[in-house]
Amino acid sequence: MKKSLALMALITLMYSCKKDAPQRDWSGEFDQMLVNYAEDGKKLNPLFATFMGDSRYNDLFPNYLDPTVQDSMVAHYNRYKAQVVEFPDSLLSSSQQMSKAVLLWECDINLEGFNYDKPRYMPIDQMWSPHLMMGQLGSGASAQPFKTVQDYENWIKRTDGFIAWLNSARENMEAGMGNGYVLPASLVVKVVPQLRAMSDPELEDHLFYGPVANLPSDFSAEDKERLTTAYSELIEERLKPSYLQLAEFMEGPYSESARESSGIQGIPEGDAYYAHQIKLYTTTEMTAAEIHDLGLSEVARIRGEMEKVMAEVGFEGDLRSFFDHVRSKPELMPYTDPQQVIDHFNAIHEKMKPQIEVLFDKKPKTSFEVRRTEAFRERSASAEYNPGSLKDGRPGIFYVPIPDVTAYNIHGDESLFLHEAIPGHHYQVALTQENDDLPDFRKNLFYSGYGEGWALYAESLGKELGLLTDPYQYFGMLGAEMHRAIRLVVDTGLHYKGWSREEAIEYSLNNEAESEASITAEIERYMANPGQALSYKIGQLTILRLRQEAEAQLGDAFDIREFHNQVLETGSVPLALLEEKIANWIAASL
Repeated sequence: MKKSLALMALITLMYSCKKDAPQRDWSGEFDQMLVNYAEDGKKLNPLFATFMGDSRYNDLFPNYLDPTVQDSMVAHYNRYKAQVVEFPDSLLSSSQQMSKAVLLWECDINLEGFNYDKPRYMPIDQMWSPHLMMGQLGSGASAQPFKTVQDYENWIKRTDGFIAWLNSARENMEAGMGNGYVLPASLVVKVVPQLRAMSDPELEDHLFYGPVANLPSDFSAEDKERLTTAYSELIEERLKPSYLQLAEFMEGPYSESARESSGIQGIPEGDAYYAHQIKLYTTTEMTAAEIHDLGLSEVARIRGEMEKVMAEVGFEGDLRSFFDHVRSKPELMPYTDPQQVIDHFNAIHEKMKPQIEVLFDKKPKTSFEVRRTEAFRERSASAEYNPGSLKDGRPGIFYVPIPDVTAYNIHGDESLFLHEAIPGHHYQVALTQENDDLPDFRKNLFYSGYGEGWALYAESLGKELGLLTDPYQYFGMLGAEMHRAIRLVVDTGLHYKGWSREEAIEYSLNNEAESEASITAEIERYMANPGQALSYKIGQLTILRLRQEAEAQLGDAFDIREFHNQVLETGSVPLALLEEKIANWIAASL
């Protein structure tokens, strides 16, 4: 009896201790982990922090070609992957569960990327490389601030890291030559002039001298003199020689070793690397073969729609001739004042406003404007959306370049507005930024399959929004969609089928209205960054398919506004996760 009483007392004591023990705050710990992940990520990628308006790391430029830096990045992703899997889904909210899945995706896809030697041996191309981004930052006209003395000193320190990267790039490319990792010859000739433009100019004409030419008036005379001397020495004694060495290397021995093949197949492990790139950019498990066949099917479908427009307007001739007709039709170039172009886009907005209410019940609070692209950059710029900030009172801005208003063709304006502005990037970006349920790290993510897929999907809403009633505007939308469908064919053609650059150019010329110069630049873009161009159309088709599945399964209960809420409320996520989310929503709605 005494033993039983003692046992009962022990059980009671253990239960009491368990009952009184503090419960672990899984949700709070998870949210803090996300904050830590974002903070550590900014330290590893200080350029990203600068573009996000975080000035704490404006003096840093890690040499990403240094093995020790790469090791620290691998450790970062492995550390957070190990942490995030420790949190049980059952103790997290649905939004937190999505954050967990996104973070796992981020860790896995980045870790996979470190398995390939291509980024190390081929760190430079004509489209995407750090030497181009640093040119933007160093000009003083981008995200790097030049307002205080500390800002100017930060840039000098940041440039130290960049010079180390330039020197490592040359050394790694030289090593790559011996291992079969070299750029196509047609891309090398595009990079050399970019490097020469930074090694040849006189001091006062140099892009990096811009901040000195615009020193703030409130700087002391001593600071102005000191900074002018420091920047002059930096440019003349360090930057220009580093650019020159790289330019001479690429123009000489590297050019002689450049390959004639156009696709990524031409390097070791090219097929495996391309499969990784497809996964990275489309955020799906699709294969190159599947994407190529899908592209051919889409090109054929859109050609059929284009031919219907030809018949509707009474044009006699083949489709390639109709492209020329659309490009040169005087009625499609009606303006003499750039403000008329801006007014035209504002009129498109007004025309669609009543129907927006039918398709969307959640709209951004962030204001929106259409503006002409600034004169200093509009000759080389494309139409684009720049995010605003509700917190700072900045509007989202749809920039339109109008370098020659008399040559401005309006046939694609309605689809362009739908894509770049409303309900495309403005709705997608602003609603994400305004969603307090999303952690900061998700607000700053951009998956091209989701982001560009949504914008292209937005173009398909034109008729539902009361637009595209004019056959030429509808043709403009088809032309934009065709451009993205062609990418599925030529990107996989180059990197999977073994097409040459010339074959890809000819295929594009036969199927879209772009000029040969524009198409050539596009093909070379795909050669430089395999897989990126696939994301637009794959994303659009995925969202369209998810809508069709929801309509079919929910029938009369389907609400297009709620479908759009479900897609947009997540922020930018991998398409595989969006598919899972919509499937769960459909099941819960039945």
